[in-house]
Amino acid sequence: MNGPHDLGGQMGFGALPLEPDEPLFHAPWEARALGITLACGALGHWSLDESRHARESLPPATYLGSSYYEIWIRALEALLQRHALIDAAELATGHAQGQTPHPRKLTADRVAPTLAAGNPTSRKIAAAPRFRPGDRVRARTMHPHTHTRLPRYLRGHLGTVEADHGGHVFADTSAHGLGEQPQRLYTVVFDGAEVWGHGAEPGLTISADLWESYLDPA
Repeated sequence: MNGPHDLGGQMGFGALPLEPDEPLFHAPWEARALGITLACGALGHWSLDESRHARESLPPATYLGSSYYEIWIRALEALLQRHALIDAAELATGHAQGQTPHPRKLTADRVAPTLAAGNPTSRKIAAAPRFRPGDRVRARTMHPHTHTRLPRYLRGHLGTVEADHGGHVFADTSAHGLGEQPQRLYTVVFDGAEVWGHGAEPGLTISADLWESYLDPA
């Protein structure tokens, strides 16, 4: 989907503030927001792709008017209600109504090993690659209403395959509970002038990891 997160090439948002010694969190509630989000994800009701899609599906005014961790919490509220883990009354009051502990509750002793294990997305696939490093490809022009990881600003543009990363869970289906349907993932390098035109910074290149179905031979 073409959501408010897909900002490449858009103007008018001002300079990006840079902090030389930026702290991990700017307020205690941000650390708690991260912890709650990770703990809820460990319950196993949604994939990383569905959680990302929930953030990117927030209304534009909400998304653009929220800080990073505010976006995480707003999306988490939607996910918890979608999967019937809380209801509107519990969300409004901040109190659970007689729920028993979830069987996959992330206890303190499991936090470190769970984070260390991560959530690998690589998968074995039998199909031979359609492209090889050095091949010229064109990113497809598409505007799905569902989730996609193909940035809007790269669609229709020419690039060169730099690397083949093998099979990976296909985010577009994983985000909607349609299975992993792994595809081959490539790093594709685009010339800045091809994407941004003559106003691009000289020598600029853009690298993107793109699934095979996003690409056509040039």
